[in-house]
Amino acid sequence: MKIVHTEASLGFGGQELRILNEADGLKRRGHELTLICPEEAEIYRIGKSRGLDVAALPIGKKSLAGVIALRNWIKLHQPDVINTHSSADSWLVALATRFMKNRPAIVRTRHVSAPVANNITSRWLYTRSCDHVVTTGEKLREMFINVNGYLPSHITSIRTGIDLSRFKPGDKLDARRVLGLNENDVIVGIVATLRSWKGHRFLIDAFATLPFDADLKLLIVGDGPQDAALRQRVVEFGLDERVLFAGRQDNVENWMQAMDIFCLPSYANEGVPQSLMQSQACGIPAVTTLVGSIDEAIVSEKTALIVPPKDVSSLADALKVLISDDNKRIQMGLAAARQAADNFSEKIMLDKMEAIFTRVVQ
Repeated sequence: MKIVHTEASLGFGGQELRILNEADGLKRRGHELTLICPEEAEIYRIGKSRGLDVAALPIGKKSLAGVIALRNWIKLHQPDVINTHSSADSWLVALATRFMKNRPAIVRTRHVSAPVANNITSRWLYTRSCDHVVTTGEKLREMFINVNGYLPSHITSIRTGIDLSRFKPGDKLDARRVLGLNENDVIVGIVATLRSWKGHRFLIDAFATLPFDADLKLLIVGDGPQDAALRQRVVEFGLDERVLFAGRQDNVENWMQAMDIFCLPSYANEGVPQSLMQSQACGIPAVTTLVGSIDEAIVSEKTALIVPPKDVSSLADALKVLISDDNKRIQMGLAAARQAADNFSEKIMLDKMEAIFTRVVQ
C-alpha cells in the first residue's frame, strides 16, 4: 500500500515517536510510506535522518493554503490511505479530500485522552470525514462510544508497540558507568517531555519531602516548555545536588536501565504512555496515576504503585515504599518485564495497523 502519515505538530514527544516507529515498521514490511509535516517541525528533521520519505507542506495550522497544498499533493501522488494525527492536519486532510474523485481512505489516530467536543463539526470530522478512528488506549475508545456516541465498529484501540530488543532489562551498574551516574545511588527517574500535565512539578514537590539522603537522586530525562520553571523549582527547594536534568536523550533505554524506580505522575492527556511501557520492559517498577489508559501499561500493585493525580503526599508515600524495600523493587521489576514481554511488542501494533489500513483500502 501507499501509506501517508500527516502531522501538524511542531514539537516532539510520544505521539511523533509512534508515527515514526510505525512508519519505519510498515516500510520494512514492503509498504510505501510518506510523512507530510511542516518543514519547521522536529519530526521533519528526525524523519529525514531515519531515511523516511518526508514531504514539507504548510499544515502546521488550519489554512486555505494548507488545504490547497494537500489537495495538489494527494492528486499528484494518489496514496491508498492517509493516517492523520493532530487536529490541524486532520481538518486539512478532511477538507482537501472532501469532494475528491477516488478519495484515498482516511484513518484518524487519536493519541490523547482530552475530551472531544460533542458538536456537529467534531462529529463530522471523526465519523463522515474518515473511514476509521484509531485510539492509542481502550479508555479513549470507550470515551468516543459512551460520551460522543460514535459507533463501536468505527473505532479500534491499538496500543503503541515498543522495540523489545532495545527496551529490556540490563546491567544497572554498567548503565550507570556509561552514563556517569553513581553506582551506589538510589535513583528515581522520569522520562517524558517537560509538559505541565506530565506531573514533573508534583514529582519534584514529593521528592523534596523525602528524608534527606545523599545517596537518593532524582533523574529527569527530557526537554520541553516547562524546563526553566522546573529548574527554578529545584533551586527553590535546594535540591541542586540531588536532581539531575539530563535533557532529551536518544538512548533512553540506557537511562531507564540505570534507574531503580520510574515515576510518571501525569494528571491529563495520556493515552498509554510509551515511557511507562518502555520502563516496564526494562524491568523497572513504577509509581504512576491512572489517567487516560495508563492502566493498560501497568498492573496495579504488581508492576506499579498507583497514586491520585496531583497528590504530593500520596506520591511521596509511594516512593518511600519502594525506596525502602529493595526486595519489593526487584520482584515488581521482574513482573514488569514479564508483563511487557507478553503485551507490548511493536509487532502487535504493526499487525493491527496493517489490518486497519488493508480493510479501509479494500
